[in-house]
Amino acid sequence: MTSSAILGPLSNLHEMQAQLLESLTPEEAAHPYHPELGSLNWQFGQAVYQELHWLRLIVAGDDDLSKRVAHLFTPGKLSIEEQCSQLPPTDHLLNWAAEIRDDHLMRLANPAALPDHPLLVDERLQWFLLQEQAKHYETMLLLLNQRSLQIDTSGYQVTQRLKAAVPHWETKELSRGHYRVGARDLPAAYDNELPAQAVELTSFRIALDPISNAEFLAFMEAEGYQNPELWDETGRYWLEKHPINHPEYWRQDTMGNWYVMGVNGPSDLPPDEPVSGINRHEAQAYANWISSLGGKFEGAVLQHEYQWEIAVRTGVIKNQGRAWEWCSNPFHPYPGFQPFPARETSETDFDEHHFTQRGGCLHTQRVLRRPSLRDRARPAQRFQLVGLRLVFPPLHEWT
Repeated sequence: MTSSAILGPLSNLHEMQAQLLESLTPEEAAHPYHPELGSLNWQFGQAVYQELHWLRLIVAGDDDLSKRVAHLFTPGKLSIEEQCSQLPPTDHLLNWAAEIRDDHLMRLANPAALPDHPLLVDERLQWFLLQEQAKHYETMLLLLNQRSLQIDTSGYQVTQRLKAAVPHWETKELSRGHYRVGARDLPAAYDNELPAQAVELTSFRIALDPISNAEFLAFMEAEGYQNPELWDETGRYWLEKHPINHPEYWRQDTMGNWYVMGVNGPSDLPPDEPVSGINRHEAQAYANWISSLGGKFEGAVLQHEYQWEIAVRTGVIKNQGRAWEWCSNPFHPYPGFQPFPARETSETDFDEHHFTQRGGCLHTQRVLRRPSLRDRARPAQRFQLVGLRLVFPPLHEWT
């Protein structure tokens, strides 16, 4: 029998996903608001299909339902746009999902309803499915963010104007040493969090807070987007192809004041809230700009994910979990990595083209909030709610 710590949250996520669809018109639910994310209907169907694949096909050996819809939710001949266009109406999709998910919850709650299978040992597959449902819900909320970008907000006027702030952070210096990263004795851990590692780091200073909206506006007003010296070769190439000058979800009113588009539409930008909606090229350019200013922040770089995790474990940083944070390093397997639940689901992003993100955002569910959890994205990707935190050279000599 699957524990209530999994069954309760899983049932809640099923309901939360369905409620998102029910809050939209059929046209809104079916519209692909982003080419990589598809439609709300498609994301919802993906979440249902993932459970079908693992519980019915892999564990129970029953492919009857999954094979009927696999062409709509797996890479193949159809593009995401084509898959979206072939989905049934939203009400049919909701009814289909409710029947399947009720059956899945029954099977998970009843020890006799699923066969013995190595993926079920220590409830690892159940934890995997729960967390994947949480990720699908977060992606569905991102699609609502993308939907907001298509709303006519020409009449919106900012009431509290965002003003640029001179970048200045409290920092904490951590000494050179061996530290633990990764998960230990945690069935909920993803395979990329395992096994726990002892890593040796040199001394570094880390900003206690991530970069704020006001601090990022200072970069924009200093013409950071227009200064090619701040961008590396791949960043300059991206910027030439995408001539933008602000984060993904920022917009300006008729007076030139910046505001942000969220799930519920436009709102003023809180100056101290972490900036989000930037890609790694933008984050790297910001770090280069801070370093170019000299002073005690000279040498600023993006944090390595190990630095972030150690700072979280030692309790020295603040405001993590309000926006994902870009890291300097590519997403990689730890020594001793063992894929779970299957190699094809685990290793495709270990390719030097995906970079690690840490921390979570306001849309991230509690089950995904822990120091060892890792996410990743391509460096040009900016539809996620991702910002940055900086590290700096140490001020002291450690022996």
